[in-house]
Amino acid sequence: MTRTILVTGGGTGIGKAVAAKFAADAVVHITGRRKDVLVATAAELGSSVRPLVCDSTDPEQVVAALAELDGPIDVLVNNAGGNTDFDLPERDGLAGVLARWRANLDANLISAVLTTTAAESRLSEGGSVIHIGSIAADQGAGSYGAAKAGLASWNIDLARRLGARGITTNVVAPGYIRETEFFRDRLPAERAEQLVDATCTGRAGIPADIAETVYFLASAGARHITGQTLGVNGGAHPSR
Repeated sequence: MTRTILVTGGGTGIGKAVAAKFAADAVVHITGRRKDVLVATAAELGSSVRPLVCDSTDPEQVVAALAELDGPIDVLVNNAGGNTDFDLPERDGLAGVLARWRANLDANLISAVLTTTAAESRLSEGGSVIHIGSIAADQGAGSYGAAKAGLASWNIDLARRLGARGITTNVVAPGYIRETEFFRDRLPAERAEQLVDATCTGRAGIPADIAETVYFLASAGARHITGQTLGVNGGAHPSR
């Protein structure tokens, strides 16, 4: 039976790579705020990829997007997010602090909570939920790192709730990944070199590295892996 996959933030970068990985043997719905980007990605990846315009931080848009999907959802990939500090103007005082924290929490934690909660009753028995976290949850990065740490913590509670239905839920936490919009083309070459030097593999990650891990977690070989955060960072943040 053909699986149904939902990938938030699926128009570019990691989300696009995840959609491409599943597209060969599943129907993949990709969401995002930019219709032109979603449509172009769907056209590139083929007829099994279907675009849905949706801001995952907006409850009404999440509900409306899910209403466009037929039947159960076999795999949910919460990829929407990113460091919103790159997009917000500088503001002074506590109002500025509040705006920056709320933006990152909404984009990286609340978006996943809203989408998963809205989709929960439609998740297939034995299905998978995979969230895209970040190495920043362990290494710090202000409100962005805190939001990703919150995502990993909430995932544990979610795993307990969904486990009785055979549904697994995990976080994939990338390190430095090239070929994405994350740094908005503002990462200095010297800093990029430092991030590569911090790895054991001597290279930056690419979106396909994350997509392969996501695909595995949604496979038959990963049915007893749940409540976990898996670092995909070339050893830049090793664990035991």
